[in-house]
Amino acid sequence: MTPAVRWQDVTEKGSVLGIRIVVAIATALGRRAVGLALHLIAAWYVIFHPDVRCASREYLTRLGCPAGLRDIHRHVYCFARVAADRIFLARGVLTPFEIVTHGEEHLRALRAARRGALVVLAHVGSFDVFRAVGSSHDLSFSFLGYFRNARKINAVLRELNPAVEARLIEIRPHDPTFIFDVARLIEEGEIVGTMGDRVGEDGKTAQATFLDAPAAFPTGPYLLAATLGCPLYLAFGVYRAPNRYDLYCEPFAERIVLPRGARAAALAGYAARYATRLEHFCRLAPYNWFNFFPFWGTPSVGEVAPTPSVNEHRQPTSTAGQEES
Repeated sequence: MTPAVRWQDVTEKGSVLGIRIVVAIATALGRRAVGLALHLIAAWYVIFHPDVRCASREYLTRLGCPAGLRDIHRHVYCFARVAADRIFLARGVLTPFEIVTHGEEHLRALRAARRGALVVLAHVGSFDVFRAVGSSHDLSFSFLGYFRNARKINAVLRELNPAVEARLIEIRPHDPTFIFDVARLIEEGEIVGTMGDRVGEDGKTAQATFLDAPAAFPTGPYLLAATLGCPLYLAFGVYRAPNRYDLYCEPFAERIVLPRGARAAALAGYAARYATRLEHFCRLAPYNWFNFFPFWGTPSVGEVAPTPSVNEHRQPTSTAGQEES
Protein backbone atom coordinates (compact mmCIF):
# COMPACT_ATOMS: atom_id res chain seq x y z
CA MET A 1 0.00 0.00 0.00
CA THR A 2 1.42 3.38 -0.98
CA PRO A 3 1.83 5.94 1.81
CA ALA A 4 -0.90 8.54 1.67
CA VAL A 5 -0.12 12.08 0.62
CA ARG A 6 -0.68 14.32 3.63
CA TRP A 7 -3.64 16.65 3.25
CA GLN A 8 -1.46 19.47 4.64
CA ASP A 9 0.72 19.19 1.53
CA VAL A 10 -2.23 19.69 -0.83
CA THR A 11 -2.14 23.36 -1.80
CA GLU A 12 -5.27 25.48 -1.60
CA LYS A 13 -6.68 25.79 -5.10
CA GLY A 14 -8.28 28.83 -6.67
CA SER A 15 -7.53 32.45 -5.87
CA VAL A 16 -8.73 35.21 -3.60
CA LEU A 17 -9.96 37.05 -6.69
CA GLY A 18 -12.05 34.06 -7.73
CA ILE A 19 -13.54 33.79 -4.25
CA ARG A 20 -14.34 37.51 -4.27
CA ILE A 21 -16.12 37.13 -7.61
CA VAL A 22 -18.33 34.41 -6.11
CA VAL A 23 -18.96 36.67 -3.10
CA ALA A 24 -19.93 39.53 -5.42
CA ILE A 25 -22.39 37.34 -7.37
CA ALA A 26 -23.91 35.93 -4.19
CA THR A 27 -24.22 39.39 -2.62
CA ALA A 28 -25.70 41.09 -5.68
CA LEU A 29 -27.91 38.33 -7.06
CA GLY A 30 -28.45 35.91 -4.19
CA ARG A 31 -27.74 32.27 -3.47
CA ARG A 32 -29.63 30.75 -6.38
CA ALA A 33 -27.84 32.90 -8.95
CA VAL A 34 -24.43 31.69 -7.87
CA GLY A 35 -25.35 28.09 -8.79
CA LEU A 36 -24.37 28.41 -12.47
CA ALA A 37 -20.94 29.79 -11.55
CA LEU A 38 -20.47 26.88 -9.13
CA HIS A 39 -21.22 24.34 -11.87
CA LEU A 40 -18.50 25.92 -14.01
CA ILE A 41 -16.06 26.03 -11.08
CA ALA A 42 -16.73 22.36 -10.30
CA ALA A 43 -16.15 21.44 -13.95
CA TRP A 44 -12.85 23.34 -13.90
CA TYR A 45 -11.71 21.37 -10.84
CA VAL A 46 -12.69 18.05 -12.39
CA ILE A 47 -11.00 18.77 -15.73
CA PHE A 48 -7.79 20.42 -14.60
CA HIS A 49 -7.08 18.76 -11.24
CA PRO A 50 -6.52 15.01 -11.65
CA ASP A 51 -5.73 14.66 -7.94
CA VAL A 52 -9.24 15.87 -7.08
CA ARG A 53 -10.69 13.59 -9.74
CA CYS A 54 -8.80 10.52 -8.49
CA ALA A 55 -9.63 11.12 -4.83
CA SER A 56 -13.32 11.54 -5.59
CA ARG A 57 -13.37 8.42 -7.78
CA GLU A 58 -11.70 6.31 -5.09
CA TYR A 59 -14.11 7.46 -2.41
CA LEU A 60 -17.24 7.00 -4.53
CA THR A 61 -16.05 3.56 -5.68
CA ARG A 62 -15.39 2.42 -2.10
CA LEU A 63 -18.84 3.69 -1.16
CA GLY A 64 -20.40 1.63 -3.94
CA CYS A 65 -21.62 4.65 -5.91
CA PRO A 66 -21.16 5.31 -9.64
CA ALA A 67 -17.85 7.09 -10.20
CA GLY A 68 -17.93 8.47 -13.73
CA LEU A 69 -17.09 12.07 -14.61
CA ARG A 70 -20.69 13.17 -14.09
CA ASP A 71 -20.68 11.64 -10.60
CA ILE A 72 -17.33 13.21 -9.74
CA HIS A 73 -18.64 16.58 -10.95
CA ARG A 74 -21.68 16.11 -8.72
CA HIS A 75 -19.40 15.41 -5.77
CA VAL A 76 -17.20 18.46 -6.40
CA TYR A 77 -20.26 20.65 -7.06
CA CYS A 78 -21.68 19.68 -3.66
CA PHE A 79 -18.42 20.84 -2.09
CA ALA A 80 -18.55 24.10 -4.06
CA ARG A 81 -22.16 24.68 -3.02
CA VAL A 82 -21.34 24.19 0.66
CA ALA A 83 -18.22 26.39 0.37
CA ALA A 84 -20.25 29.18 -1.25
CA ASP A 85 -22.83 28.96 1.53
CA ARG A 86 -20.08 30.03 3.92
CA ILE A 87 -20.53 33.54 2.49
CA PHE A 88 -24.01 33.74 3.98
CA LEU A 89 -23.22 31.80 7.16
CA ALA A 90 -20.21 33.99 7.97
CA ARG A 91 -22.57 36.97 7.99
CA GLY A 92 -25.11 35.12 10.11
CA VAL A 93 -27.65 35.17 7.26
CA LEU A 94 -29.79 32.04 7.70
CA THR A 95 -32.91 33.04 5.73
CA PRO A 96 -31.80 31.27 2.48
CA PHE A 97 -31.64 27.93 4.32
CA GLU A 98 -33.91 25.33 5.80
CA ILE A 99 -32.06 24.09 8.88
CA VAL A 100 -33.23 21.03 10.79
CA THR A 101 -31.50 20.07 14.03
CA HIS A 102 -31.22 16.58 15.49
CA GLY A 103 -29.84 16.32 19.02
CA GLU A 104 -29.69 20.03 19.86
CA GLU A 105 -31.03 19.09 23.29
CA HIS A 106 -27.61 17.68 24.18
CA LEU A 107 -25.94 21.05 23.65
CA ARG A 108 -28.72 22.89 25.44
CA ALA A 109 -28.34 20.55 28.44
CA LEU A 110 -24.65 21.42 28.54
CA ARG A 111 -25.45 25.11 28.50
CA ALA A 112 -28.07 24.72 31.25
CA ALA A 113 -25.49 22.91 33.37
CA ARG A 114 -22.80 25.49 32.42
CA ARG A 115 -20.57 22.69 31.19
CA GLY A 116 -18.22 22.91 28.26
CA ALA A 117 -17.48 20.08 25.86
CA LEU A 118 -15.37 19.04 22.91
CA VAL A 119 -17.28 18.24 19.71
CA VAL A 120 -15.63 16.12 17.02
CA LEU A 121 -16.79 17.06 13.54
CA ALA A 122 -15.88 15.87 10.05
CA HIS A 123 -15.48 17.25 6.56
CA VAL A 124 -19.06 16.20 5.93
CA GLY A 125 -21.30 18.97 4.67
CA SER A 126 -20.83 22.18 6.63
CA PHE A 127 -19.37 22.87 10.05
CA ASP A 128 -20.04 26.61 9.59
CA VAL A 129 -23.75 25.91 10.03
CA PHE A 130 -23.06 24.96 13.65
CA ARG A 131 -21.35 28.26 14.29
CA ALA A 132 -24.15 30.26 12.66
CA VAL A 133 -26.97 28.34 14.35
CA GLY A 134 -25.13 28.46 17.66
CA SER A 135 -24.93 32.24 17.49
CA SER A 136 -28.65 32.53 16.72
CA HIS A 137 -29.50 30.16 19.62
CA ASP A 138 -27.18 31.74 22.19
CA LEU A 139 -24.72 28.82 22.03
CA SER A 140 -21.03 29.72 21.84
CA PHE A 141 -18.88 27.66 19.47
CA SER A 142 -15.15 27.92 18.79
CA PHE A 143 -13.16 25.81 16.33
CA LEU A 144 -9.79 24.21 16.86
CA GLY A 145 -7.82 23.14 13.82
CA TYR A 146 -5.20 23.70 11.14
CA PHE A 147 -6.17 26.59 8.88
CA ARG A 148 -3.08 26.82 6.69
CA ASN A 149 -4.79 25.10 3.74
CA ALA A 150 -7.76 27.47 3.78
CA ARG A 151 -6.09 30.83 4.24
CA LYS A 152 -7.54 32.36 1.05
CA ILE A 153 -11.17 31.66 1.82
CA ASN A 154 -10.69 32.46 5.52
CA ALA A 155 -9.21 35.83 4.57
CA VAL A 156 -12.33 36.64 2.56
CA LEU A 157 -14.61 35.41 5.35
CA ARG A 158 -12.77 37.68 7.79
CA GLU A 159 -13.57 40.62 5.53
CA LEU A 160 -17.24 39.67 5.62
CA ASN A 161 -17.27 39.21 9.39
CA PRO A 162 -14.15 39.91 11.49
CA ALA A 163 -15.73 38.03 14.42
CA VAL A 164 -15.10 34.75 12.55
CA GLU A 165 -11.39 35.02 13.34
CA ALA A 166 -12.04 35.31 17.07
CA ARG A 167 -13.65 31.87 17.06
CA LEU A 168 -10.72 30.07 15.44
CA ILE A 169 -8.00 28.43 17.53
CA GLU A 170 -4.96 27.43 15.49
CA ILE A 171 -3.26 24.17 16.43
CA ARG A 172 0.46 24.84 16.81
CA PRO A 173 2.30 21.49 16.92
CA HIS A 174 5.50 22.94 18.37
CA ASP A 175 3.71 25.31 20.76
CA PRO A 176 1.10 23.40 22.79
CA THR A 177 -0.07 26.52 24.64
CA PHE A 178 -3.19 26.47 22.43
CA ILE A 179 -4.41 23.74 24.81
CA PHE A 180 -4.74 26.39 27.53
CA ASP A 181 -7.04 28.39 25.24
CA VAL A 182 -9.24 25.33 24.74
CA ALA A 183 -9.20 24.52 28.48
CA ARG A 184 -10.25 28.09 29.34
CA LEU A 185 -13.16 28.04 26.91
CA ILE A 186 -14.42 24.68 28.14
CA GLU A 187 -14.01 25.82 31.73
CA GLU A 188 -16.24 28.79 30.85
CA GLY A 189 -18.90 26.42 29.52
CA GLU A 190 -18.27 26.84 25.80
CA ILE A 191 -18.33 24.27 22.99
CA VAL A 192 -15.09 23.67 21.08
CA GLY A 193 -15.26 21.81 17.79
CA THR A 194 -12.41 20.01 16.06
CA MET A 195 -12.12 17.68 13.08
CA GLY A 196 -11.75 13.93 13.48
CA ASP A 197 -11.12 12.81 9.90
CA ARG A 198 -7.74 14.38 9.06
CA VAL A 199 -4.42 13.50 10.68
CA GLY A 200 -2.74 16.53 12.20
CA GLU A 201 0.80 17.82 12.03
CA ASP A 202 1.72 15.75 15.09
CA GLY A 203 1.04 12.59 13.07
CA LYS A 204 -0.56 10.77 16.01
CA THR A 205 -2.95 8.23 14.56
CA ALA A 206 -4.88 5.05 15.06
CA GLN A 207 -5.94 2.81 12.21
CA ALA A 208 -9.60 1.95 11.82
CA THR A 209 -11.67 0.32 9.14
CA PHE A 210 -13.46 2.87 6.98
CA LEU A 211 -15.40 1.81 3.88
CA ASP A 212 -13.94 -1.70 4.14
CA ALA A 213 -10.29 -0.63 4.19
CA PRO A 214 -7.86 0.50 6.90
CA ALA A 215 -7.34 4.25 7.18
CA ALA A 216 -5.51 6.52 9.58
CA PHE A 217 -7.56 8.68 11.92
CA PRO A 218 -6.20 11.30 14.31
CA THR A 219 -6.11 10.52 18.01
CA GLY A 220 -5.66 14.17 19.00
CA PRO A 221 -9.34 14.80 19.86
CA TYR A 222 -9.43 11.87 22.28
CA LEU A 223 -6.08 12.74 23.85
CA LEU A 224 -7.27 16.33 24.34
CA ALA A 225 -10.62 15.31 25.83
CA ALA A 226 -8.84 12.88 28.18
CA THR A 227 -6.44 15.64 29.28
CA LEU A 228 -9.25 18.13 29.92
CA GLY A 229 -11.62 15.59 31.48
CA CYS A 230 -14.55 16.94 29.46
CA PRO A 231 -17.38 15.15 27.66
CA LEU A 232 -17.05 14.49 23.95
CA TYR A 233 -19.78 14.69 21.30
CA LEU A 234 -19.97 14.04 17.57
CA ALA A 235 -21.58 16.45 15.11
CA PHE A 236 -22.28 16.37 11.38
CA GLY A 237 -23.81 19.11 9.21
CA VAL A 238 -25.31 17.27 6.23
CA TYR A 239 -26.22 19.33 3.15
CA ARG A 240 -29.28 18.39 1.12
CA ALA A 241 -30.05 20.25 -2.07
CA PRO A 242 -31.27 22.76 -2.76
CA ASN A 243 -30.99 24.63 0.55
CA ARG A 244 -31.41 22.28 3.51
CA TYR A 245 -28.91 21.44 6.24
CA ASP A 246 -29.51 18.64 8.73
CA LEU A 247 -27.45 19.19 11.86
CA TYR A 248 -26.80 16.05 13.89
CA CYS A 249 -25.32 16.04 17.39
CA GLU A 250 -24.87 12.88 19.44
CA PRO A 251 -23.05 11.94 22.66
CA PHE A 252 -19.81 10.02 22.18
CA ALA A 253 -18.28 9.71 25.67
CA GLU A 254 -18.98 11.38 28.99
CA ARG A 255 -15.29 11.01 29.68
CA ILE A 256 -12.43 9.68 27.57
CA VAL A 257 -10.49 7.07 29.54
CA LEU A 258 -7.02 5.92 28.47
CA PRO A 259 -6.00 3.08 30.83
CA ARG A 260 -2.34 2.73 31.68
CA GLY A 261 -0.85 -0.10 29.67
CA ALA A 262 -3.77 -0.14 27.22
CA ARG A 263 -3.58 3.42 25.91
CA ALA A 264 -3.03 2.51 22.26
CA ALA A 265 -5.88 -0.01 22.27
CA ALA A 266 -8.24 2.53 23.87
CA LEU A 267 -7.35 5.17 21.28
CA ALA A 268 -7.91 2.63 18.51
CA GLY A 269 -11.31 1.83 19.96
CA TYR A 270 -12.37 5.47 20.00
CA ALA A 271 -11.09 5.98 16.46
CA ALA A 272 -13.00 2.89 15.28
CA ARG A 273 -16.23 4.15 16.84
CA TYR A 274 -15.76 7.51 15.15
CA ALA A 275 -15.01 5.85 11.79
CA THR A 276 -18.20 3.81 12.08
CA ARG A 277 -20.30 6.93 12.63
CA LEU A 278 -18.48 8.79 9.84
CA GLU A 279 -19.22 5.92 7.47
CA HIS A 280 -22.89 6.02 8.50
CA PHE A 281 -23.18 9.67 7.47
CA CYS A 282 -21.20 9.13 4.28
CA ARG A 283 -23.70 6.44 3.29
CA LEU A 284 -26.60 8.66 4.34
CA ALA A 285 -25.37 11.55 2.14
CA PRO A 286 -22.71 10.16 -0.24
CA TYR A 287 -21.67 13.42 -1.92
CA ASN A 288 -21.11 15.27 1.37
CA TRP A 289 -17.63 14.04 2.30
CA PHE A 290 -14.98 16.53 1.22
CA ASN A 291 -11.52 15.01 1.58
CA PHE A 292 -10.04 15.41 -1.90
CA PHE A 293 -6.69 13.77 -1.27
CA PRO A 294 -5.49 10.13 -1.08
CA PHE A 295 -7.21 9.18 2.18
CA TRP A 296 -6.45 5.46 2.38
CA GLY A 297 -2.83 4.46 2.92
CA THR A 298 -0.20 3.67 5.49
CA PRO A 299 0.73 6.65 7.67
CA SER A 300 4.45 7.19 7.68
CA VAL A 301 4.80 8.91 11.04
CA GLY A 302 3.24 9.02 14.44
CA GLU A 303 1.63 6.71 16.88
CA VAL A 304 -0.21 3.90 15.14
CA ALA A 305 -2.50 1.73 17.21
CA PRO A 306 -3.76 -1.69 16.15
CA THR A 307 -7.08 -1.90 14.37
CA PRO A 308 -9.71 -3.24 16.79
CA SER A 309 -12.38 -5.69 15.80
CA VAL A 310 -15.61 -3.80 15.31
CA ASN A 311 -18.89 -5.25 14.10
CA GLU A 312 -20.30 -2.51 11.91
CA HIS A 313 -23.94 -2.24 10.96
CA ARG A 314 -23.94 -1.10 7.34
CA GLN A 315 -26.46 1.49 6.27
CA PRO A 316 -27.78 1.34 2.72
CA THR A 317 -26.47 4.05 0.45
CA SER A 318 -29.08 6.77 0.01
CA THR A 319 -29.00 9.71 -2.33
CA ALA A 320 -32.34 11.12 -1.22
CA GLY A 321 -32.31 14.88 -1.23
CA GLN A 322 -28.94 14.99 -2.96
CA GLU A 323 -29.95 16.16 -6.44
CA GLU A 324 -27.98 19.09 -7.74
CA SER A 325 -29.57 22.51 -7.59
